[in-house]
Amino acid sequence: MTKVVIVDEGERVLSRVESHTGAEHRRLANRVMAEALKQAGLPFREISYVVATGYGRINVPFADRQITELTCHARGVSFLFPSARTVLDIGGQDAKGLRLNDGKLLDFVMNDRCAAGTGRFLEILSGTLGLKLDDLSRVSRQARNKTSISSTCTIFAQQEIISCLSAGVAVADIVAGLHDSIAGRAVTMLRRLKIEPEVVFTGGVARNSGVVEALRKSLGLEVLVPEDPLISGALGAALMGKDVLLGAQAAGEDLPRAARRLSAASFYT
Repeated sequence: MTKVVIVDEGERVLSRVESHTGAEHRRLANRVMAEALKQAGLPFREISYVVATGYGRINVPFADRQITELTCHARGVSFLFPSARTVLDIGGQDAKGLRLNDGKLLDFVMNDRCAAGTGRFLEILSGTLGLKLDDLSRVSRQARNKTSISSTCTIFAQQEIISCLSAGVAVADIVAGLHDSIAGRAVTMLRRLKIEPEVVFTGGVARNSGVVEALRKSLGLEVLVPEDPLISGALGAALMGKDVLLGAQAAGEDLPRAARRLSAASFYT
């Protein structure tokens, strides 16, 4: 997903837009930004500073600065939940854990080398079950005797599910087992940090109430989920941009700016 958040100097969110990135990710950022500007009723020239973050941050030619997703995510989560100490983020490409104190990033762990434990894991396996990704939460609530999915590899988990279906295991029981599997991997990863409340869960997978509930049971702690768990990193980037700009203004410094022109990234210019 590609996300844009625009905030004003009072840290009020003026617009937020989410869009599927797709294959042409280098040509998407300007279109999503244009939609955010339209939503906010602003021309691009009135945007004071642009921060790009995430895997595609180098593909935003009109960004004034690139900041890592971990830093931006910590800023966004701390804005939403000032007392957050442990953050779990599970997106389509990776899963990561953050340890915070007073909004500062103290430590982190990450799984970005395997689809298992990510949103892509659920996406592939929901297809194997003949379900849409958005159906998983509803279906898991129908489970009566959830089954364990033990494979730590997406392909092997897929084969395990096919075997379960052949044996007559109910789809709802398999889905509930998948949710437990995701939560179990996440907790194992988080234990490499010091898990402390408040625990906040973000990323696209946090929209799945079945995974949220499985995570709560596995941790034995309350798990907080933002109203829109997808935008935490983009929100943090916007807030970081405001911080950088106001800090430079207070110090009387000039900041380098990108061209004030919405254009697609190119390999050739």
